[in-house]
Amino acid sequence: MKETFFATLSPMLVLFCCMVIGFVLNKKKICPQNTAAVLSKLETTVLCPALIVSTFCRYCTVASLKLNAESVLYSLLAVGVAVGLSCLLSCAFAKKGYTRSIYKYALAFGNFGFMGYALVPAILGEEALYGYMLFCLPVNLAAYTWGATILIPDGIQKGSPLKKLLNPTVFAVALGMLLGLSGLSAHLPAFVTDTCDSLGSCMGPVAMVLTGFIVANYPLKEMVNKGRIYIAAVLRLFVLPAVFFTGLKLLGADRATILMAFFVYATPLGLNTVVFPAAYGGDTTIGASMATISHTVCVLTIPLMFALLNIII
Repeated sequence: MKETFFATLSPMLVLFCCMVIGFVLNKKKICPQNTAAVLSKLETTVLCPALIVSTFCRYCTVASLKLNAESVLYSLLAVGVAVGLSCLLSCAFAKKGYTRSIYKYALAFGNFGFMGYALVPAILGEEALYGYMLFCLPVNLAAYTWGATILIPDGIQKGSPLKKLLNPTVFAVALGMLLGLSGLSAHLPAFVTDTCDSLGSCMGPVAMVLTGFIVANYPLKEMVNKGRIYIAAVLRLFVLPAVFFTGLKLLGADRATILMAFFVYATPLGLNTVVFPAAYGGDTTIGASMATISHTVCVLTIPLMFALLNIII
């Protein structure tokens, strides 16, 4: 258990250091205030899609899709339960209104993308990232449709949820699958695959620099003085992951599926509960507080829970 804990702690500390760098860059005014917007666009339109395309080109085959089909079905079930539980639990944090929607999203979705995509290859190996991306497909579907919709305040035109799926991440999955299944990926010039690999390797560190840069916009004292935020963090990092691990184990899910679920549901709160309220003039302090606290605490909770999970399964 000790070896597993410290092996997991190392990549967590790397990501945490990147977050601290982003925090300092903002606080010391080393970078301009539009840095967060630039990094966010870079992440969502270049780095993350490049990692997805690179991974699917390398590992996506008919055989691998069949092998992971059951895991995707478990993920579909898990995300349905996650959404249901978040709707119930959010009542304890806010009776109604937009604040409750923020808690719904926070309790349903962790930072399964930016942090998960960085941690899985670092801890489980590069080949595991492909299975993790497939496991995340239902989670992405729910986050981009239901999740994105509830984060838009009432009274503002929300548009069709299906249109929200027309984004670089989905296009990257489709392109990667096409190249992998058709065999065209084997004929791509080396400089193309090397470019995707190099860009993809930047995704995790840049995402955490972005996280630190954004949370630095808020007074630290104000963020850590919100009692309910700690309860939400405990649910996000301890209680809900334990529920999903136990449920999947009882349903007979294999070890690989449970490990994929770990990196989806034990990760801290992402930045959407900051970005969306900011875009529509809502309160951003709740999301920023949860992101700050959960990203700090997870440096220890993720290695600890991963070490315990390895003993159990």
